This record gives sequence, structure tokens and C-alpha cells, in this order.
Amino acid sequence: MADITLVDDDENIVASVSLALESHGHTVKAYYDGASGLAALESDPPDLAILDVKMPRMDGMEVLRRLRQTSELPVIMLTSKDEEIDEILGFNLGADDYMHKPFSQRLLIERVKAVLRRAGVVEEGAPEPRTDPGAKAMKRGKLTLDPERHDCLWDGKPVRLTVTEFLLLQSLAQRPGFVKSRDNLMDAAYDDQVYVDDRTIDSHIKRMRKKFRQVDPEFDAIETLYGVGYRYREA
Repeated sequence: MADITLVDDDENIVASVSLALESHGHTVKAYYDGASGLAALESDPPDLAILDVKMPRMDGMEVLRRLRQTSELPVIMLTSKDEEIDEILGFNLGADDYMHKPFSQRLLIERVKAVLRRAGVVEEGAPEPRTDPGAKAMKRGKLTLDPERHDCLWDGKPVRLTVTEFLLLQSLAQRPGFVKSRDNLMDAAYDDQVYVDDRTIDSHIKRMRKKFRQVDPEFDAIETLYGVGYRYREA
């Protein structure tokens, strides 16, 4: 199954989540503060990281921020806060999913399955990931997407995208000029059993634009149609 790193300072949560994940065949390594968790994630990257937001020595947001400087491995954030801004910040930093405490172990397992599936870590007997490993590279103007290698190039320059960002961009670029609603984009990037709301898609698009503008300050290929959705504009 998958190698999962869990970072949370609550021993009860670490014990219960580890037990639930291991009962489904996953291997779990647990850390109890952000600094040691980040060191482990950088030295021995897992298939998936689960990070608590509020932790000693380094909070989960800072761990995610530093991790995203060098890695795009899938991350699920856990938080006891019920503030919308906290969730939006997590998505803007590159979180793949978010769960509020208290949560059911069953729901967490489903979220883990969904994120791993999108990342291409597929369980035996499970459907293939949505990005077809045999798919040919797609070229749209300055954009080149290669699903098999998970490569994204803009005018020949690499742009590092998370799995979710790659799937969203692929959905938009497949039909330049056609508007994709947020519901359409949710269907393209998320499994049916995983609910996300509009601001999640908006946060992913915002982060994706920022990445492209780091290699091309004039990037404007992803257009917003307020109240409708998004579309890819091929120059």
C-alpha cells in the first residue's frame, strides 16, 4: 500500500489514526512536532503526509510552506480550528485536502484513498488514476503537459504542479476557449466521494497562476469568468 508520514502532537490522535491506516495496509511513521516531521519528510519522502496545523517547534502551515519549496508530495492537513481563513491559507500553500477535528476515521481513510489515487499510488484492484499513464503529451500554445511524466512546461520552462493542480490545468487545456464551471473542475480533479467547495478550486487556481507567473510575469492563459467558472485561453 502506501508509506504515510503523520505529524501531530496529540498522542491519542497519532495512535488512533496510525491504527486505522495500518489496518488498511499502510505503513505509518509518526512524529510529534513540526521540526522533526519536516526533517523526516525531506530525508525520507513518503507517498503521503498528514500534518496537524497547531504543533510545537513548527506549526503545520510552516512545515507545508517549507516542504513546497522542494517537494510536491500529497499533503492532507488536520486542524481543530473552524476558521475559513485557515483552510484557505492551507490550500494556497499547496495542501491537497483538509480535515477538521474531530473527524471520523472512516472519512479520513476515504480522503487518504482519494488523494493517493490522484497521485497515482493505486491500491490493488482499484481504478487507475485519472491521469492516464499512457496519455500523450498535450501542447496548447506555450503550454506543454505530459501526463505520463507529470511534466508541465511553459515556453520551454518547467512549472512544478501538484497532482491536483495538474489535473485542473489538464481539464482546462483540453478544450481551449470553453468555460469549465467549478463543478466541472471538481469532477476532473476529485473523486466523487470527496466533497470540496468553490473556494478550494479558487485557491488551487490562484496558486497555479502564481507558479506560472514566476516563469512568465505576463502569464494570463487561465481566465476567470466571474459567477461562471474558468477557461484556458490559447494565445
